[in-house]
Order: sequence, then C-alpha cells, then structure tokens
Amino acid sequence: MENLLHDFRYNENLEEAIRRIEGLLKSAYRISKRQIALLLLQGDEQIEQLVDASEPDSLQGIKQVVKETREKFDQPLSYVIALERQELASRIAADVITQKPKKASRVSEVLSRLTIQPLTGIPILLLVLYLGFYKFVGELGAGTVVDFLEGTLFEEYINPWINGLVEAHIPWKPLQELIAMEYGVLTLGLRYAVAIILPIVGFFFLVFSVIEDSGYLPRLALLVDRVFKKIGLSGRAVIPMTLGFGCGTMATMVSRTLETKREKFIATFLLALAIPCSAQLGVIMALLSSHPGAMLIWLLFMVVIFLFIGFLTAKVVPGTPSNFYMEVPPLRMPKLGNVLAKTFSRMQWYFVEILPLFLLGSIIIWLGNLTGVFNMLLSLVEPIVRLMDLPPEAAESFVFGFFRRDYGAAGLYDLSSTGALSPRQLVVAAASLTLFVPCVAQFTMMIKERGLKTAAGMAAIIFPFAFLAGILLNALLKLTGVL
Repeated sequence: MENLLHDFRYNENLEEAIRRIEGLLKSAYRISKRQIALLLLQGDEQIEQLVDASEPDSLQGIKQVVKETREKFDQPLSYVIALERQELASRIAADVITQKPKKASRVSEVLSRLTIQPLTGIPILLLVLYLGFYKFVGELGAGTVVDFLEGTLFEEYINPWINGLVEAHIPWKPLQELIAMEYGVLTLGLRYAVAIILPIVGFFFLVFSVIEDSGYLPRLALLVDRVFKKIGLSGRAVIPMTLGFGCGTMATMVSRTLETKREKFIATFLLALAIPCSAQLGVIMALLSSHPGAMLIWLLFMVVIFLFIGFLTAKVVPGTPSNFYMEVPPLRMPKLGNVLAKTFSRMQWYFVEILPLFLLGSIIIWLGNLTGVFNMLLSLVEPIVRLMDLPPEAAESFVFGFFRRDYGAAGLYDLSSTGALSPRQLVVAAASLTLFVPCVAQFTMMIKERGLKTAAGMAAIIFPFAFLAGILLNALLKLTGVL
C-alpha cells in the first residue's frame, strides 16, 4: 500500500502539465508546488488568487498551461483527477479488504432501472411527491398536527393565557404588544415557529432523510438531467434544488458544488424565484389541501414558471453547459437509525438557526408598527394586492414574507383560516408568495455566494415578476372560470 501511494502518478498529459506549472512557480508556499499545480488545474479560485498575489507575472503562463491541458480531455480536469484518485483508492481497498460476495437483490436492480427511465421514473416521482409530500407532509404534518398545535393548543390555551398575564402585569401598551397581542414575540413569533413551521419542517426532513438514505436522489438526478439541460443546468443541480425545498439558504450555499459560474447563477436565481422552502411548501399544502383542483393548478403553474424562466435564463446567460457525471450508489431500504439521526440533526439546526429569526421577525414587525414604517410598507403593497383581486389584509403576508418566506406563508394561513380567501384567491396568493423575493437569510447567502450586485439584480427582477405573475394568473383563472 505504501508503494502504491509513493509511486502514484497521474496520466502522462496531467504529469506534463504539473511539471510545467511547477517550473513556473517561483515563490514559496505552505504546501508543495505539486499540490498547488493540481489545485490550479482543477480551477481552485482561492489558490489562483494566492498565486496572483505572490507572483502575478507567472499566472498568465500557468493559465495557458491549464487551457492547453483542458483541450486534451473531453471531461473537466477535476473529474479526470478525481477518477484517477478513485481508481487508486479502489486498488488500495482491494489489497487490504476481504469481502464476501454479496448477491444483489433482483428487486432492487429492477426498481433501480425503473427509477431512471422516463416512462416509469416520472410516475414513480409523482407517487413519491404524492405520498411523501402531499399526504405525509401536507395532510398529516401541515394539516392534523398543525391544527392541533396552532388551532387548539396556542389559540385556545397558550395565547389567551399569555395575553391575560401580560395585560395584568405590564401597564405599558407598547411593551404588551412586543411580548403578546397580535404581533408579539410569544403569541406570533413563537406560535408561528413552534406550532406551524416546526411540525411541517419536521415531517419534511423525515421524508427527505428517507429519500436521501434510500439512494433515490442520484437516480432522480439522472432522470431530470435531460430536462435540466434545457434550462442551463445538469442533473447534478437536482441536489441544491431538492435541498431548496428544505431551506433556500442552505441550498444556495450548496449551489457552489455545481461545475460552472453559469450553472451557479441559474441555480441561485431559480432557487430564489420558484422553489418554496419546506415550511412555506407545507403551509401552502395546508392551505390548498382542501381544494385538490387549486393544489393542482398551483403545482402546474409553478412547474411552468420554473421551466420557462429557466429556459429564458439559459438563453440569456453566457457560457457552455457542463458535463454531468455522478456516482450512483445501490438502491436500498433506508435504515431507521440513519433516518432518525439525519432528521434530528436537521431539526436541531432549525431550532438553533431559525427560531431566533422568527422571534427577531416579531421584534422587527413590532418596531415597524411602533414607528409607522410597517404601515407605510403595507400602504405600498396593498394597491398591488388589490390588482390580484386579494383582500388588503393579504399585504401583510407579502411584507412578512421578506423577513421570512415561511413567516409570510404562515400569515396567509391565518387569513385563510377565517374564510377570507376563495379557492381562486388561495391559488393566486400562494403562487405570488412562492415567487416573491427570497427571505433575508437567503438573500444574505445570495450576496455571499454571488455578490451584492448580482443578488440585488435578481431581487429587482423577482419582486415585480411575482406580482405580475399573480395578476396574470388571477385574470386567466377568472377568464376560464376554472376556479
């Protein structure tokens, strides 16, 4: 094994490129020049910046070597290097591991093939979406569990108790409104986070962990690769897109794993525009679950928007599509321990990262009410909301939605529970809110990953587009009389 590691060399073309780059590197670095050369061949931006700062005169020659080497291969250099390393790892493993031959399950093999063939894979995907997300997350999580926690526990017992306690012991009205009443930290922020969002997120993470542990995600990537290429992405992008249904902030960060800047831009834009986070998705399912027709229209509308805007973006954004390659693990029965561990870890992340944001959101809304800024924002949004044929109270959901997308969706849930929205209005409101600008956390991550100018440009496009799409959808539904 030691000999294998010591004598390991890449193919002739790579080794020649490494030697040429090593010869161009004159400065001293903390790691070997061979490692610097390998990282430069793989397009590592940080190492490129380091070399540029240390010896800018050498960088142009190095870039020429990298360019010439890339032209000798059909695949990206990072893939070629990773493949040769994997082959070495396999040889080392073969020398030190004795494994009994394991007969593959015939059922597993057949099912694996069925999941990647369009004719059978699409119905399987629809079945997963229906049973996993609509029935389990939507009806059970966002319906039964949320109804009990929010409708019974908080509305009938906890909130009245908190309001009575605050009114009895705190004489100053602004402080009362900060802690309790309509927009209080405990009666609104804590209620939204614990009673509405927490069970929805928990049920979603449970389903996602099952899908992830089964090995279905890579097969889904293969299934959608052809469609994704039409919108400038590869099948690999299914991972950040799927994660976007959990948390857009986390998915935007994961988009850095995509091959090219073009793919990263398109993925970030589509995540901000058309992918609802788990909490928002769950609340929308809860809103529309009693109207299956409305649910279907919302789903079809979002798919059309996703594909149409993705197609247009791919035409506008310059660059060439990247090659798609992904290791496909065996399809297996999810292990309960793995599923529970992943779900618990993600729920822990939710409490640590998201709960404080809900409480902060309540404080911001309280300050907005106290200073009049919130009412000013509502007055700006209300006329646009009326153009969508929605009640003026719906403006609050869109203003809330900027602080947290799921916060806005939860506000819409409150409005719907009073019977203030018809099925048509529910679809229009849900579609517009899904397309609305990303929440502060996701927008901050967009700035970090793509830069302030790019993130601001995306938000400037998304904001009017969401309202325009809502207005057009409402007009189309009224014209056709579908709802």
